[in-house]
Amino acid sequence: MAKLYRDNPLRKIAWEDFHTLDAAEKGPFFLREGRPYHALNAQQFTRPILDGLCNLATQVRRIAKTRGGVLFLQDLLCEKRAMLYFAQPSTRTFLSFYAACQLLGLNPAEVRDTTTSSEIKGESPEDSIRTFSSFFDIIIMRHPAGGFAERIAWLLSNTDRPVPVVNAGSGKDQHPTQALLDIYTLQRSFEKREGIERKKIAFVGDLARGRTVRSLAWLLTLYPGVKQYFVAPPSLQIGPDILAALDRAGMAYELSSDLQAVIPEADAIYMTRIQDEWDTAHESRDVDTNRFHFRVADLARLRPDAVIMHPLPRRREIEPGVDGDPRAVYWRQVRNGMWIRAALILTLFEREREIERYYQDLTS
Repeated sequence: MAKLYRDNPLRKIAWEDFHTLDAAEKGPFFLREGRPYHALNAQQFTRPILDGLCNLATQVRRIAKTRGGVLFLQDLLCEKRAMLYFAQPSTRTFLSFYAACQLLGLNPAEVRDTTTSSEIKGESPEDSIRTFSSFFDIIIMRHPAGGFAERIAWLLSNTDRPVPVVNAGSGKDQHPTQALLDIYTLQRSFEKREGIERKKIAFVGDLARGRTVRSLAWLLTLYPGVKQYFVAPPSLQIGPDILAALDRAGMAYELSSDLQAVIPEADAIYMTRIQDEWDTAHESRDVDTNRFHFRVADLARLRPDAVIMHPLPRRREIEPGVDGDPRAVYWRQVRNGMWIRAALILTLFEREREIERYYQDLTS
C-alpha cells in the first residue's frame, strides 16, 4: 500500500484549488516520480514520455507476432483487473482498450450503459466508480462531462484505494489516448522522413468541438519545426484557447477555409466529422461543409509521401474511394490504438522493463 501513496500530488491539493488550474498546470499532478500514474490530459506528456511510449508500442507489436511472444505478453498483467466504464458511445476506443487488456492478460469488465448500473437507482457516478475501485486495479473511462475523469482521479487519490485512471474521452475538452495513437501513427508514417519534426499537419472539419484535435494540436508542440493548419468554416474553427497555447509554445500555425489550397502543402491531412452530438443549439445544422470533404480527385494534388488520417467514425468527409490509396492510413491508425494503449497500460503498471528485456533477447 505504501507504493500507492508514493509521491501522490493529488493528495496534497484541495479539489477547489486543483479545479481552477489550467491544463498545463494540472499535468504534473498526474505523474509520480516523473512518470505517468494517471493518463488524463495531453499536457502531462513530455517528449521523452512520448518517445518511450512509441518505442514500447513497437516492441509490443513485434513481440506479438509469435505465439511465444503472445504467451509472454498475456502473462504480464494476469494478476490485474480493469474496469472499462464508458458512459458515452464508443466503438474504436472501447474495443482497442479491451483488446489491449486481453493482449496483456489484464482481465477486463465493462459498464457501457449506466441504466444497467446502480446509477439508475440514483447512485452518483462518483460512488459508482469508487465501487469499481474496490474490485479493479485500473479505471478506463469515457464520460460526456468535461473534466470528470480528472475529478475521479482526485477523488480516488484521496481514498485508501487509489488506482490509475485513464481518460478515454472527456466531454469536448480532451481525448489524450487518441492523441497518443495519432502521434504513433505519424511517427510510423514519417520514420523514413526523419520523424514528425518540421512536418506540416492540416486539421480539417469541425475543429471547434473536436477533442481529438485539441489534444493532438498540443502534443505536436513537442516536435520542433511543425506547422499546423486549421481548415474549417468560421463557425467551426479551432478555439482561441488552443491558439493561445500554440502561441505560448512558439508553434507556427495558419487558419484557413480553403482546403484545396492546403492539400499540396500538407505532409498529413487530419480529417474530422461534424461533432453534432454536442450540437444542442443546432448551430452547425446549416453550415455547408462540402468544401471540407476529401475526394478521390484530391489525391492527385496530395504529395506522394503525405498521409491522410481520421479518428473515425466518418460520414461524407472522406470518399470511400480514397481508402485504397496507400496514403490513406486511418485503418492503420485504428490498429495503432491497440498497440499504444497497451504500451500506456504497461507504463502505468511499471512493466516496460520486462518488455524491453524480452525484446532485446528476441532481436539479439
